[in-house]
Amino acid sequence: MKKADGPPALPECAARLADAVPRTRLHPAVMAWADACSKRTPWAVAFSGGADSLALLLLLWAHWPERRERLRALHFNHRLRGRASQADERFCAKVCAALGVNYVSAVWKDSHRGASEAEARVARMKFFHTEGRVLWLGHQQDDIAETMLMRLARGSGTAGLAAPRPVHAVAGGRVHLRPLLTLKKSELVTALNGAGGRWREDASNAGDYFFRNRVRHEVLPAWAEAAQRDALAGAAHARELLEEDDVALEAWLDQLQPFRADGALGLRKLSDQPRGLVRRALHRWLLAQPKAGGLSRQGFESLLAAVERGTATRHSLGREGFAVIHGGVLRFEPAGKPRGRFLGSAN
Repeated sequence: MKKADGPPALPECAARLADAVPRTRLHPAVMAWADACSKRTPWAVAFSGGADSLALLLLLWAHWPERRERLRALHFNHRLRGRASQADERFCAKVCAALGVNYVSAVWKDSHRGASEAEARVARMKFFHTEGRVLWLGHQQDDIAETMLMRLARGSGTAGLAAPRPVHAVAGGRVHLRPLLTLKKSELVTALNGAGGRWREDASNAGDYFFRNRVRHEVLPAWAEAAQRDALAGAAHARELLEEDDVALEAWLDQLQPFRADGALGLRKLSDQPRGLVRRALHRWLLAQPKAGGLSRQGFESLLAAVERGTATRHSLGREGFAVIHGGVLRFEPAGKPRGRFLGSAN
């Protein structure tokens, strides 16, 4: 672990880092969004104390001096590494004090031994979202390749493989920004070292308990060597293309207007459309049903086949209700409701 007891002269470090990583090196979509953002909108940055998040905080501080007073660094203590977690929190507080940046921290009260990556992420994002609508995240090019390989393993489509996105609109009018996706981890570390930066290293990142760590330490190096080319840049370019395709498909689906004001899905609007578009419509409809339980892959494929046929059917969506197709319309039917025909015309 790099020694990090309150690095001196952080403003000078930030200036040197900004020289090494000018705004032109950051993702253009994020730069365009930032330039159009109101000066009164507060910005928050996820700050773990690691190299990526430190580089991001320093670059925001240096490249947008007019934003410093409304910039907040958010640190979430997962309490999974004992004294090391406490040291991370103290380090982050010292960095923010040296830069004059507002610092907000929280502790995971429900932390427990053996917590999964997903549990930790949900808790962390819940805290972040309570503190601001504009959240800057330090994901970089290595994260693209890791995420892509992980999601390929579970069979993701274009939406999943297009992550992490540089500008990502999320629920509640929030936006996540990732300007470092144009840079490799090695490039950031080299630039930070050259600027005299010091950061915290999470010792758990070196282990193989988490899937991401196994991909990072075992799969990526072998993959890059086998490719005999810049595989990280290739993955980043593929991500950009997948995002373009995903946006185009979403726009196509919106033009069809199959989603009714009452929450139902009009299947006749999807008649004779490609299966991928019907799949996307069904997935979006399911996400909009707050009481629908999770469907297995087999269950989703079965419901998709019924949607394509358009024939009357009733599929369980967990304890709370059913997906019911009748008269060319797919609706959510709460459990316990008397079964009968739907009234009204189908769109």
